[in-house]
Amino acid sequence: METHNNHFLSDMGVMLGRSMRHIFRSMDTIITVTITPIAMMLLFVYVFGGAIQTGTDNYVNYLLPGILLIAIASGIAYTAYRLFMDMQRGIFERFHSMPIARSAALWGHVLTSLVSNAISVVIIILVALIMGFRSPAGVWSWLAVAGILALFTLALTWIAAIAGLTAKSVDGAGAFSYPIIFLPFISSAFVPTESMPSVVRAFAENQPVTSIVEAIRALLSNQPVGNEIWIALAWCIGIMLVAYIFAMRAYKNRA
Repeated sequence: METHNNHFLSDMGVMLGRSMRHIFRSMDTIITVTITPIAMMLLFVYVFGGAIQTGTDNYVNYLLPGILLIAIASGIAYTAYRLFMDMQRGIFERFHSMPIARSAALWGHVLTSLVSNAISVVIIILVALIMGFRSPAGVWSWLAVAGILALFTLALTWIAAIAGLTAKSVDGAGAFSYPIIFLPFISSAFVPTESMPSVVRAFAENQPVTSIVEAIRALLSNQPVGNEIWIALAWCIGIMLVAYIFAMRAYKNRA
């Protein structure tokens, strides 16, 4: 069992290295993922920020958690695309003919999504610091934020895996991400939910993005998190487990 696990980890490391090399050879992926969220952050802070009442003098602090989620939601579309292209080109069939763990290739894409999105998140936070973002949070709070973002990335990545493995076209592989990218706009990411009409507010307060945003915002501002962090974790873990089951089923059917 130990030997099998060691082989799986080494195979997965090789697949991760392969996918990361593709990204570093084509940095436009990370650049594209970061430019739009940064442009949105600039627009909302310097154009709309003065007209939005959030109860805070530093709107970039309020806005940043939602921008990070939008960046991740944009980034996972590339995971679906890369998976789809590997399936179309018969790459997985070639890997399966080799003495490697069958799921290592899929996990390579998943871990690549985690790493590449982490790079995008760091870049956006650095830009936010230039724009005036400041956080009194300690090390443990930052680690908690990193953990929530990692779980959110994994949850969306497994959804992307389902799309990439089952899509019939390149456009179909990435189309699933559009509703996910739109979710932060109907949440507390940009404005407090109290300002929304009752029906919209009810949806905003009971969808996963609001809980995740509120938890991250409280952690970064060094405020009590309350139940929001547990609700956020429950959403992330629940979505991740369900998506993982369906993604592995789709992978076995295609493989």
